[in-house]
Amino acid sequence: MLSAESAAVIRATLPAVAGALDEITTRFYGAMFHDRPELLDGMFNRGNQASGAQRRALAGSIAGFATALLDAPDTRPDVLLDRIAHKHAAVGVTDDQYTIVHKYLFGAIAEVLGDAVTPEVAAAWDEVYWLMAGALIGREARLYQDAGVEPGQIWRQWTVVERRTETPDVVSFLLQPADGQRAPRARAGQYVSVRLRMPDGVHQLRQYSISSDPGGELRRITVKRVAGTADAPDGEVSNMLHDHVRAGDELTLSAPFGDVFLDDPADATTPVVLVSAGIGGTPMTSILAHLTTLGSTRPVLVMHADRSPADHALRTETSQLVEQLPGARAIFWYEQPGLEEPEAREGLMNLHGIELPENATVFLCGPLRFMRDIRAQLLRAGVSPQRIRYEVFGPDLWLPGPAA
Repeated sequence: MLSAESAAVIRATLPAVAGALDEITTRFYGAMFHDRPELLDGMFNRGNQASGAQRRALAGSIAGFATALLDAPDTRPDVLLDRIAHKHAAVGVTDDQYTIVHKYLFGAIAEVLGDAVTPEVAAAWDEVYWLMAGALIGREARLYQDAGVEPGQIWRQWTVVERRTETPDVVSFLLQPADGQRAPRARAGQYVSVRLRMPDGVHQLRQYSISSDPGGELRRITVKRVAGTADAPDGEVSNMLHDHVRAGDELTLSAPFGDVFLDDPADATTPVVLVSAGIGGTPMTSILAHLTTLGSTRPVLVMHADRSPADHALRTETSQLVEQLPGARAIFWYEQPGLEEPEAREGLMNLHGIELPENATVFLCGPLRFMRDIRAQLLRAGVSPQRIRYEVFGPDLWLPGPAA
């Protein structure tokens, strides 16, 4: 809980700090990477740094946490903290790194805000930082313990058993542990980090959903090639996986993490709605495969949007899994319909007229703009925000309000 004295200072200074956070985080990362360049090797994604996505995500998390402490001083924003903790565990963050971040972050705050950072202001924001850091450290320790690994020691070698082309820009890799030991426990909907050594010798990470039933000894990831834009470079990890990784090669994968997963007791009856677009359909395929393995009779509604049937990765498998589940049905939307899916709807996903199962748990994954739009449609349709669970890959630039 934030002390009353600090809460008053944070309330008074939050607008100024929030307004300067972009410049603060820019200077923070610049100074930290100048002094600690090893953190760019296997910890921070260079593409997210180049696009500014990581900087904006850090700023959003700080402002969001401070705002939550002021709005609900007796509670902590568990949704925000859990999501960050899983992302941190998936890249191997350790306790000592919070001290490093504190040093450079507060140096940047002092540099940007100057004389406005009085001892009282510094102390109040220091309290906010360590409340957030302490909560994350505790959560991450439990995640490492549950995964059966030492803090930060998350990596394991996996052998590519099969490579399969799904669409012109999507490939799947079927993997098994290279050491012959059992695969670590995973839940349907979770992801792993893939760690690759780039041509310049620097390791880069990227998270990918498990796209198969996570209960078996073989695991699958399905990877879309990320093409650069005016604001961001090509995806280093996805392009290397597409261009260079074949059956028989080894990949370095983290233990599975992710706070958005299926609550999967065999006797569960809660309806499930799986909403996705593009490559966001991969965790939904994992959930469907797991429900099929369980022999589930839960009501399941699958809704997916894509450019065309040919661009819809895992389309045939998704349809087959739906057919095997007695309580499941699927609706597809395509901007460019084709003969492959004659019953598909044309255009962007629109929930008007769709009968949603009552009290369903909704899983949402896809581009940020898509998720914002569909979440708004779900809320208008009467779905409780607490029942909408979403997954974002890369820095989380979209944090719902406290009600979510």
